[in-house]
Amino acid sequence: MEKEFEGKVSLVTGASRGIGKAITVKLASLGCKVAVNYRSNDEQAAKVISEIESAGGRAMLAKCDIADSGAVKAMFKDIVAKWEKVDILVNNAGIVKDNLLLRMRDADWDDVLNTNLKGAYLCTKFALRTMMDNNWGRVINISSLAGIVGNMGQANYSASKGGLIAFTKAVAREVGARNITSNVICPGYIVTEMTGSAFPEEVQKELLARIPLQRFGTPDDIANTIAFLASDSASYLTAQVISIDGGII
Repeated sequence: MEKEFEGKVSLVTGASRGIGKAITVKLASLGCKVAVNYRSNDEQAAKVISEIESAGGRAMLAKCDIADSGAVKAMFKDIVAKWEKVDILVNNAGIVKDNLLLRMRDADWDDVLNTNLKGAYLCTKFALRTMMDNNWGRVINISSLAGIVGNMGQANYSASKGGLIAFTKAVAREVGARNITSNVICPGYIVTEMTGSAFPEEVQKELLARIPLQRFGTPDDIANTIAFLASDSASYLTAQVISIDGGII
């Protein structure tokens, strides 16, 4: 039986661990060829490739600092040379450099905005060229609840993720006539290798008390929604902000 995404090519940024890895593995399991973008962790990225290929999937490494326009251009050139196109783009890569606004360094503001927002802009711009040629595409951005409600000590991160929501809606309006959708997901509290021990036990209890579903999310919760948004079943869904947060907002 043909898999749902057989023949499709996807690029997931920040795909060497956590949410990005889960999204990449999910798309590969559905038949998608996946380009695994990462910036520095060669060992972790190689493990993702190995996991996908061991399960019969097809994957390639796409090492690149997505805030660097020249590097992004070269990355897309490599992907297109191997697989001819990019059908599905998931802008997942993001960093945090938290501090109260009055103590925040200019460099920390710039680094977060460049990776989280400029990176999505650059990758989307290059991806749209092949999507428009094929009259089909899916742009899916990973924002955050911080982009909706803001977080104290995260003015830079909140600004970048809020900007990503507006960016998503603008892209949807520009390319909708070419059968390309653009949507954004706002994860809530998702347990990953990076966040699992980030909160003391008392803080975790307080957070759980605010979540109607009474559990933290998992990377698979995000990946499953990405798979739907990338599918033909979501062909009439665009410019939407989807919060996957257990009902916390």
